Amino acid sequence: MVERYQNYVGGAWTDAASGDVSTSSNPADHSDVIGEFQASNSADADTAITAASNAKEGWRRTSSLVRGGYLFKAATYLEDNLEEYAQAVTRESGKAILESRGEVGRAIALLQYYGVEGSNPVGTVVPSVNPNILLYTNRMPLGVISLITPWNFPIAIPIWKMAPALVYGNTVVLKPASATPHVATLIARMWEAVDLPAGVFNLLTGSGGAVGDELITSSKVSAISFTGSTRIGMQIAAESAKRGKKYQLEMGGKNPVIVLPDADLEQAAEITVSGAMKYSGQKCTATSRAIVVGNVMEEFTSLVVEKTMALKIGPGVDADSVVVPVIDQTSKDNIKSIIDRGVADGGTVLTGGGAPTGPEYGSGTFVEPTVITKVAPDAFVACEEIFGPVLSIIPAADAEDALEIANSVEYGLSAGIFTRNLNSVLDFADRIEAGIVKINGETAGVEPQVPFGGMKASSTGNREQGKAAIEFFTQSKTIYVDRSAT
Repeated sequence: MVERYQNYVGGAWTDAASGDVSTSSNPADHSDVIGEFQASNSADADTAITAASNAKEGWRRTSSLVRGGYLFKAATYLEDNLEEYAQAVTRESGKAILESRGEVGRAIALLQYYGVEGSNPVGTVVPSVNPNILLYTNRMPLGVISLITPWNFPIAIPIWKMAPALVYGNTVVLKPASATPHVATLIARMWEAVDLPAGVFNLLTGSGGAVGDELITSSKVSAISFTGSTRIGMQIAAESAKRGKKYQLEMGGKNPVIVLPDADLEQAAEITVSGAMKYSGQKCTATSRAIVVGNVMEEFTSLVVEKTMALKIGPGVDADSVVVPVIDQTSKDNIKSIIDRGVADGGTVLTGGGAPTGPEYGSGTFVEPTVITKVAPDAFVACEEIFGPVLSIIPAADAEDALEIANSVEYGLSAGIFTRNLNSVLDFADRIEAGIVKINGETAGVEPQVPFGGMKASSTGNREQGKAAIEFFTQSKTIYVDRSAT
C-alpha cells in the first residue's frame, strides 16, 4: 500500500482542507510510486502563514545563539541520517547517488555555517557628531518568509534559503516543487526531531497554482524567496512589487564556457562535459554553450564527443551512472523538441539526440547526452535554457568575439573560461556578464560560504548564501541613544 504523507503546520502533521492528494514517482521507474501527498489549497496556505505569523514574535525574541543551536542540532541529525536522505533524493529526483550524497553534505555544511552566524555580530557602533549619543545599527528579521523551491536540488536549495532565514529570526512556510514532496517531508521531520518551536517552520505540499497566490499576496507574508523558471519569477516580482514586499528570485541560466587556443584541451573537454551532462544538465548552472576560439575547434569537439559517448546512462541508484533520467515526460519532450529545432536551424547532432533504447530504459524518462555543432550564436538552442543533457558548440573568431557571444543571451548566471593566459583571465573576469565566474573550472558547483546569484534575467540581484544572505532576510535599523537629561 502506498504511504500517505501530511503537511507540517504549527508543529503538527495535518491533512489538506480539500482532502485531496497527489502522487510522486521515481523518474527512473515511473511504476515506483513513492507516496501520496497533500494537495493543499489557499485555505491551507492561510493556515500555515497564520501559524508562522503567530510564532514570529517569540522566535524574533529568541537569542540568535539559541536559534543557531537549532541549526547545529539539525546538521547533526542530517549527518546521522545522511544515507536515508540521499537515497530519498535519488529516488524522487533521479539524481545520481554520489551527487545526492554530496547534496545532503552541502545541506549539512549550510546548517553548520549559519549555525555559526547565530553567534556573529549583526550590527555596528558608529561615531556620532554628538559625544553624548551612542549611535549603532542592528538588523531585524522581516517576519514571515514564503520559500518556493524547485525539484532539482530538493534538500540543498530549501536549506540554503531557510537556514539564514531562521537564524536571522524569521519564520518560514516552505512550498516545495510538486515533483519532490517526499524530500520536503523529510526536511520537516528533521525540524520536528530537533524540537524547533511550533510554527517556526511550516510545510505545504501541492501545486503552485493552488497555493502560490496566497504565499505571495498574503498581508502576513513579508518576503518571498523563489528559485524556478523566469516566467514564474517575473510574475512573483510583479505581484510582490504591487504590495511592497521583498522578493528574491533565482531563475534561468544559459551558461557558457570559452575555450581559447592556449587551453589544456583535455582538461577543457573533461570539465565541459561534466558541467553539461552530469545530472542530465538539470542544474541552473549547467554548461550549455562551449564557445571555441581559433583552430582548436576540431580537436576540442572530438574530445567532447568521445567523452560524452563514454558516459553511462542509467538510474541514479547505480553509482556508475552519470546521465540519469530527466524529471518527467514533459521535460523529456521539451528537450527533444529543442534538439529538433536546433537541427532545423542548421545544427548538426554529433552524438545523442534521442532516447536510449533497451528494457532498462523503458519505464524511465531517459535522454541521450547530446552534442550539437555548427550552431549559430543566435539560434534558439544556443539562447534558451534547456535543462537537459545538451551542449551546443559555437565557433568564435577571437577572444573578443567569444565574449560578445557569451554575453549575447538574456541570462547571466555562471560562466567559465579555459586558458593559461593571465591577461585573458582578468579580462574575462571583468567583462563577462555573470554572477559566478569560473577559471579553468566547471560552471556548475558552488560553495556555501560565498554569495550565489546571477545577472540580467537570471536573478533579481539579492544574493543567496554566504554573508550576503543577511541583506535579504533582515532590514537595518539605526538607533540613537542620547543621555537622559538631569
